[in-house]
Amino acid sequence: MRITKHEHAALRVEDHGQTLLIDPGSFTLPLDGLQRLAGIVITHEHPDHWTPEHLDRILREAAGTPIFAPAGVVRAAEGYEITEVAPGDTVTVGGFRLRFFGGVHAEIHSSIPLIDNVGVLVDDELYYPGDSYAVPEGVEVGTLAAPLGAPWLKIGEAIDFVLAVKPRRAFGTHDMTLSVIGANMHRSRLTWATEQNGGEFFELNPGDDLEV
Repeated sequence: MRITKHEHAALRVEDHGQTLLIDPGSFTLPLDGLQRLAGIVITHEHPDHWTPEHLDRILREAAGTPIFAPAGVVRAAEGYEITEVAPGDTVTVGGFRLRFFGGVHAEIHSSIPLIDNVGVLVDDELYYPGDSYAVPEGVEVGTLAAPLGAPWLKIGEAIDFVLAVKPRRAFGTHDMTLSVIGANMHRSRLTWATEQNGGEFFELNPGDDLEV
Protein backbone atom coordinates (compact mmCIF):
# COMPACT_ATOMS: atom_id res chain seq x y z
CA MET A 1 0.00 0.00 0.00
CA ARG A 2 1.27 3.46 -0.92
CA ILE A 3 -0.15 6.42 1.02
CA THR A 4 0.37 9.92 -0.36
CA LYS A 5 -0.28 12.91 1.85
CA HIS A 6 -1.76 15.88 0.01
CA GLU A 7 -2.55 19.30 1.44
CA HIS A 8 -4.44 19.39 4.73
CA ALA A 9 -6.72 16.36 5.17
CA ALA A 10 -6.47 14.77 1.72
CA LEU A 11 -4.94 11.31 1.38
CA ARG A 12 -4.39 9.16 -1.72
CA VAL A 13 -4.15 5.41 -1.12
CA GLU A 14 -2.85 3.18 -3.91
CA ASP A 15 -3.18 -0.60 -3.79
CA HIS A 16 -4.79 -3.43 -5.78
CA GLY A 17 -3.79 -1.49 -8.92
CA GLN A 18 -6.32 1.20 -7.99
CA THR A 19 -6.62 4.45 -6.02
CA LEU A 20 -8.76 5.60 -3.11
CA LEU A 21 -9.14 9.29 -2.18
CA ILE A 22 -9.99 10.53 1.29
CA ASP A 23 -11.18 14.08 2.08
CA PRO A 24 -10.06 16.23 -0.88
CA GLY A 25 -11.18 19.64 0.37
CA SER A 26 -10.76 23.37 -0.03
CA PHE A 27 -7.11 23.47 1.07
CA THR A 28 -6.13 20.70 -1.35
CA LEU A 29 -4.63 21.54 -4.74
CA PRO A 30 -6.18 19.94 -7.84
CA LEU A 31 -5.33 16.25 -8.08
CA ASP A 32 -4.33 14.38 -11.21
CA GLY A 33 -3.67 10.77 -12.21
CA LEU A 34 -7.14 9.60 -11.22
CA GLN A 35 -7.82 7.26 -14.12
CA ARG A 36 -7.81 4.23 -11.78
CA LEU A 37 -9.88 5.88 -9.05
CA ALA A 38 -11.90 3.23 -7.23
CA GLY A 39 -13.66 5.39 -4.65
CA ILE A 40 -13.82 8.57 -2.60
CA VAL A 41 -14.38 8.79 1.16
CA ILE A 42 -15.61 12.04 2.72
CA THR A 43 -15.52 11.92 6.51
CA HIS A 44 -17.79 14.93 7.14
CA GLU A 45 -19.36 18.00 5.57
CA HIS A 46 -16.88 20.81 6.39
CA PRO A 47 -15.36 22.45 3.28
CA ASP A 48 -11.77 21.70 4.24
CA HIS A 49 -12.76 18.05 3.63
CA TRP A 50 -14.86 18.46 0.48
CA THR A 51 -16.28 21.14 -1.81
CA PRO A 52 -18.59 20.83 -4.81
CA GLU A 53 -15.90 22.44 -6.99
CA HIS A 54 -13.26 19.93 -5.98
CA LEU A 55 -15.62 16.97 -6.26
CA ASP A 56 -16.81 18.12 -9.71
CA ARG A 57 -13.20 18.39 -10.89
CA ILE A 58 -12.45 14.85 -9.72
CA LEU A 59 -15.62 13.41 -11.26
CA ARG A 60 -14.88 15.03 -14.61
CA GLU A 61 -11.69 12.96 -14.72
CA ALA A 62 -13.17 9.85 -13.11
CA ALA A 63 -16.91 9.89 -13.82
CA GLY A 64 -19.06 7.48 -11.86
CA THR A 65 -16.60 7.01 -9.02
CA PRO A 66 -18.42 5.70 -5.90
CA ILE A 67 -18.51 8.15 -2.99
CA PHE A 68 -18.95 7.11 0.64
CA ALA A 69 -19.87 9.54 3.41
CA PRO A 70 -22.04 9.93 6.53
CA ALA A 71 -25.60 11.24 6.53
CA GLY A 72 -24.57 14.87 7.04
CA VAL A 73 -22.57 14.87 3.82
CA VAL A 74 -25.40 13.18 1.92
CA ARG A 75 -27.69 16.04 2.97
CA ALA A 76 -25.11 18.76 2.29
CA ALA A 77 -24.13 17.33 -1.10
CA GLU A 78 -27.61 17.09 -2.55
CA GLY A 79 -27.44 16.17 -6.22
CA TYR A 80 -24.43 13.90 -5.88
CA GLU A 81 -24.79 10.12 -5.83
CA ILE A 82 -23.33 9.17 -2.43
CA THR A 83 -23.54 5.93 -0.49
CA GLU A 84 -24.36 6.72 3.12
CA VAL A 85 -22.15 5.00 5.70
CA ALA A 86 -22.22 4.96 9.49
CA PRO A 87 -20.07 3.60 12.30
CA GLY A 88 -20.01 -0.20 12.19
CA ASP A 89 -20.44 -0.37 8.41
CA THR A 90 -18.01 -2.26 6.17
CA VAL A 91 -17.93 -1.82 2.40
CA THR A 92 -15.66 -3.08 -0.37
CA VAL A 93 -14.83 -0.96 -3.39
CA GLY A 94 -12.24 -1.78 -6.06
CA GLY A 95 -10.49 -4.25 -3.79
CA PHE A 96 -10.34 -1.81 -0.85
CA ARG A 97 -12.07 -2.88 2.35
CA LEU A 98 -13.39 0.11 4.27
CA ARG A 99 -14.56 -0.04 7.90
CA PHE A 100 -16.16 2.99 9.54
CA PHE A 101 -15.92 4.18 13.15
CA GLY A 102 -16.80 7.12 15.38
CA GLY A 103 -19.92 9.01 14.35
CA VAL A 104 -19.54 12.55 15.68
CA HIS A 105 -17.21 15.46 14.91
CA ALA A 106 -15.07 16.64 17.82
CA GLU A 107 -16.55 19.64 19.61
CA ILE A 108 -15.26 23.01 18.40
CA HIS A 109 -17.34 25.02 20.89
CA SER A 110 -20.58 24.51 22.78
CA SER A 111 -22.22 27.17 20.56
CA ILE A 112 -21.51 25.19 17.38
CA PRO A 113 -23.75 22.16 16.67
CA LEU A 114 -22.08 18.79 16.42
CA ILE A 115 -22.18 17.09 13.02
CA ASP A 116 -21.74 13.60 11.60
CA ASN A 117 -18.17 12.34 11.16
CA VAL A 118 -16.79 8.91 10.39
CA GLY A 119 -13.30 7.57 10.80
CA VAL A 120 -12.22 5.13 8.10
CA LEU A 121 -9.99 2.05 8.33
CA VAL A 122 -8.61 1.00 4.94
CA ASP A 123 -7.70 -2.67 4.46
CA ASP A 124 -7.22 -3.07 8.23
CA GLU A 125 -4.01 -1.02 7.83
CA LEU A 126 -4.55 2.75 7.48
CA TYR A 127 -6.81 4.53 9.93
CA TYR A 128 -7.90 8.16 9.54
CA PRO A 129 -10.37 9.47 12.15
CA GLY A 130 -11.60 12.52 10.24
CA ASP A 131 -12.19 15.36 12.71
CA SER A 132 -12.43 13.22 15.80
CA TYR A 133 -10.50 11.22 18.34
CA ALA A 134 -12.55 8.09 17.64
CA VAL A 135 -10.45 5.04 18.55
CA PRO A 136 -11.17 1.96 16.42
CA GLU A 137 -11.76 -0.44 19.30
CA GLY A 138 -10.50 -3.98 18.84
CA VAL A 139 -8.26 -3.03 15.90
CA GLU A 140 -4.48 -3.19 15.69
CA VAL A 141 -3.74 -0.13 13.58
CA GLY A 142 -0.74 -0.43 11.33
CA THR A 143 -0.67 3.19 10.14
CA LEU A 144 -2.41 6.16 11.71
CA ALA A 145 -3.07 9.49 9.99
CA ALA A 146 -3.16 11.68 13.08
CA PRO A 147 -4.63 15.21 12.99
CA LEU A 148 -2.06 17.87 13.89
CA GLY A 149 -4.00 21.12 14.07
CA ALA A 150 -7.60 22.37 14.01
CA PRO A 151 -10.00 24.70 15.83
CA TRP A 152 -11.19 21.63 17.76
CA LEU A 153 -7.73 20.20 18.45
CA LYS A 154 -5.83 20.43 21.71
CA ILE A 155 -2.40 18.85 21.37
CA GLY A 156 -2.73 17.04 24.71
CA GLU A 157 -5.89 15.33 23.45
CA ALA A 158 -4.15 14.45 20.17
CA ILE A 159 -1.32 12.89 22.19
CA ASP A 160 -3.81 10.85 24.22
CA PHE A 161 -5.48 9.73 20.97
CA VAL A 162 -2.19 8.40 19.55
CA LEU A 163 -1.38 6.71 22.87
CA ALA A 164 -4.80 5.02 22.81
CA VAL A 165 -4.56 3.82 19.19
CA LYS A 166 -0.98 2.48 19.58
CA PRO A 167 -0.13 2.48 15.86
CA ARG A 168 2.99 0.82 14.47
CA ARG A 169 3.41 3.85 12.22
CA ALA A 170 1.92 7.35 12.27
CA PHE A 171 2.13 10.61 10.37
CA GLY A 172 0.49 14.00 10.75
CA THR A 173 -2.39 15.32 8.70
CA HIS A 174 -5.01 18.11 8.99
CA ASP A 175 -2.19 20.64 9.28
CA MET A 176 -2.74 23.56 6.87
CA THR A 177 -3.92 25.86 9.66
CA LEU A 178 -0.53 25.60 11.39
CA SER A 179 2.64 27.59 10.82
CA VAL A 180 5.81 25.65 10.03
CA ILE A 181 6.94 26.15 13.62
CA GLY A 182 3.59 25.02 15.00
CA ALA A 183 3.44 21.94 12.75
CA ASN A 184 6.94 20.87 13.76
CA MET A 185 6.15 21.36 17.44
CA HIS A 186 3.01 19.22 17.17
CA ARG A 187 4.86 16.58 15.15
CA SER A 188 7.43 16.28 17.90
CA ARG A 189 4.68 15.67 20.47
CA LEU A 190 3.04 12.98 18.35
CA THR A 191 6.43 11.43 17.64
CA TRP A 192 6.85 10.96 21.37
CA ALA A 193 3.35 9.50 21.70
CA THR A 194 3.89 7.06 18.82
CA GLU A 195 7.20 5.88 20.24
CA GLN A 196 5.70 5.09 23.66
CA ASN A 197 4.20 1.90 22.20
CA GLY A 198 7.13 1.05 19.92
CA GLY A 199 5.82 2.80 16.81
CA GLU A 200 7.56 5.10 14.34
CA PHE A 201 6.40 8.58 13.36
CA PHE A 202 6.98 9.82 9.79
CA GLU A 203 7.16 13.50 8.83
CA LEU A 204 5.19 13.81 5.59
CA ASN A 205 4.69 17.01 3.63
CA PRO A 206 2.25 17.41 0.72
CA GLY A 207 3.27 15.04 -2.08
CA ASP A 208 5.28 12.71 0.18
CA ASP A 209 4.61 8.96 0.07
CA LEU A 210 4.69 6.24 2.70
CA GLU A 211 4.93 2.59 1.65
CA VAL A 212 3.42 0.16 4.15
